[in-house]
Amino acid sequence: MKIVILGTTSYLNKMIKHKIELEKGGHKVKLPAFDSHPELDELEVCKFNRGIIKWCEEIHVFWDQRSIGFIFDFGMVFALNKPLKIMFLEPKTLTGVLTAYEK
Repeated sequence: MKIVILGTTSYLNKMIKHKIELEKGGHKVKLPAFDSHPELDELEVCKFNRGIIKWCEEIHVFWDQRSIGFIFDFGMVFALNKPLKIMFLEPKTLTGVLTAYEK
């Protein structure tokens, strides 16, 4: 299966570990271009990510629930109607703070 792992740069180590495990299982796996790629400007990062999202058969997500870049990528996932699996979501978020404060 062709899989793209999308997520937040703070989870890059988790994403790479997951990629290695998937590849051991025979899957073809790609990671997104992050903003830290000096050879790509912002638009080129978006185009790169769009290309791998089109290429894949499934998306795996590691998200901090804050990254705006991921929200943009998810919009492409949604528009292209790609299946998605959540691998990790950061449990400590602003939503959690507001919910705790309310109590």
